[in-house]
Amino acid sequence: EAQSLLKEALPEKFHSFIPEIRAYIIESFGNSTRIDYGSGHEMAFLMFLCCLFKIEAFLAEDQTAVVLKVFNSYIDLVRRLQITYRMEPAGSHGVWSLDDFQFVPFIFGSSQLMDNERIRPKSFINEDVVLACAKDYMFLGCIKYILEVKKGVFAEHSNQLWNISGVPTWSKVNQGLIKMYKAEVLAKFPVVQHILFGDLLSIEEAPKSNNL
Repeated sequence: EAQSLLKEALPEKFHSFIPEIRAYIIESFGNSTRIDYGSGHEMAFLMFLCCLFKIEAFLAEDQTAVVLKVFNSYIDLVRRLQITYRMEPAGSHGVWSLDDFQFVPFIFGSSQLMDNERIRPKSFINEDVVLACAKDYMFLGCIKYILEVKKGVFAEHSNQLWNISGVPTWSKVNQGLIKMYKAEVLAKFPVVQHILFGDLLSIEEAPKSNNL
């Protein structure tokens, strides 16, 4: 129903873009044959949002709301799908993502906490802090979900996150996660082989930038 849902959600002036952007929303919720979900599906939803920005259905001033409302709602939904259908992590467990399924909410979540003087990176291994603040902070919401679906010692079942808790500032956590995402997701053929390219998101190489 992607075609009709997008027609209902978007003003008519954007309808000519629907055949292209619908491909990304369809790929965003996992594979219905393998019953799996991974960071490639998560990336498809990011590409869907990126297209909405490119056609200016979303504007620059919408960025915060898109992350904290739209993307956060998406994460809540795919977590329900993962639990309800007992979805398998796509690819190797823990290689392409931080909690078997997701990666990007940890990037957005660490960015959200950058100016927070009360909650430090070492705080997210404290279950009391997580339970008290998970609704307000995306990163802690990710940790709460892990605590709900995994049993045992946190340092053993989520070793990468345990190591991250030792980083002194959220700024360094955020920088490290972005670097890790580029190396472990965007640079991995098993993930990017599934990317769909078109007019809005071209396969042509982007111009070189000093910021990259």
